[in-house]
Amino acid sequence: MDVSQVRDSARAMMPEIMDELGTLVSHASCAFPGFPPEPVHAARAQVIQMFRNAGFEVDELDLEGGGYPAVWGEIPAPAGAPTVLLYGHYDVQPAPMEQGWVTDPWTPTMKDDGRMYGRGAADDKSGAAIHAGTLRIFGGRPPVGVKVIIEGEEETLSQLEAFVEKHPERFKADVMIIADMGNIECGQPVLTTMLRGHVQCIVEVKTIDHPLHSGVFGGPVPDAFVALMRLLNSLWDDRGNTIVPGLEKFDWPGADYPEPLVREMAGVLPGVEINGDASIGSMLWSQPNATVIGIDGVPCIADAGNVLLPVARAKVAMRIAPGADPEAELAKLMEHLRANAPWGVQVDVKRVKASDAFMAPKGGPAMAAATEALREAYGIEPSEVGSGGSIPLLETLMKASPGAEFILLGAEDAKANIHGANESVHPDEIERMIVAQALLIQKLANQAKG
Repeated sequence: MDVSQVRDSARAMMPEIMDELGTLVSHASCAFPGFPPEPVHAARAQVIQMFRNAGFEVDELDLEGGGYPAVWGEIPAPAGAPTVLLYGHYDVQPAPMEQGWVTDPWTPTMKDDGRMYGRGAADDKSGAAIHAGTLRIFGGRPPVGVKVIIEGEEETLSQLEAFVEKHPERFKADVMIIADMGNIECGQPVLTTMLRGHVQCIVEVKTIDHPLHSGVFGGPVPDAFVALMRLLNSLWDDRGNTIVPGLEKFDWPGADYPEPLVREMAGVLPGVEINGDASIGSMLWSQPNATVIGIDGVPCIADAGNVLLPVARAKVAMRIAPGADPEAELAKLMEHLRANAPWGVQVDVKRVKASDAFMAPKGGPAMAAATEALREAYGIEPSEVGSGGSIPLLETLMKASPGAEFILLGAEDAKANIHGANESVHPDEIERMIVAQALLIQKLANQAKG
């Protein structure tokens, strides 16, 4: 098939693809503990139906860890052809209305801007739609071997990593296509080549052995929360750079993220400065960044009293540069917190997690084919970008299949607002990604033929 044939086939199938995606979005598939399981099971059933409609047989895959099954399907490669693994996930983040939704997050809604709104429309139910649409181009029988894995617990405590480690042979492939990314701007193609890692710890500060009247003892006796604030403030300089000693970082070598766009997409208020001394691309994709994501021990304003607090705790998360050792970077963060305790207060720091950063192997034939496929699908040259988010599974897949190339793409553009209110996806991005993936698969088959 040439480019025009692939494009025509993708355009013809889009009404059905979007109908299937809308049904998938309507299932509130939050796999977090405490959420009802029925919508998760319904979403998985819909994903299975989408691939079967594409002529590709899939079924449930029990991950042996007691969590939600994944969707799995496999067809062997023709003689001499490579094997391609297609990854996505059907579970989603919660979507409380108080987050700022203007429409029901579980009712797929098309708006005048041409986008479909609803939780998971982009992250990552669009990935399932792209993969199913790609296979539909080939009538379910592509010219390469294909393994499909659509996970049901990516947003929560995933069982898939442990399953891959236990059964690495099932996941061996020449190329891994991960449709859980996206372009910065709709219609402007990118390849994501690096992802930051993610580490977390909990720091606890103690100053006194019981609460005290702030008027009687305030001044000479330190308050735990004030001490915690002073300690946390040591993580950044006046420009907002994370300054934990020894952290790995580098300047981003690819395309930058335009400041007007990041201000628009992030909703930065007028007059608020953009943090950091490096480029925005570097700050987002190749520099470390610490964030306080939770605090305990401090009463809400309604319950506030004139009391010195004896104990205060914070959970500190830090994104780490691609290529950095997560355990080593976490150790640096924890040591910094221990070493900078103000006024001799007691500080205890406990490890929570350390997830790998990721660097896609570059210079291989699949990356070259993906660049060419995106150029043909979009009509312009693709750029190279990174991601501040993390997908720990990628490092596990790399260990299971050494030598595999990784292609990270998808329909989650900056306006998608994934994890936030009014998440959306543009059908044009799904269509172009289906075209790009189909062209990529055809090129991989042609490379094998020589």
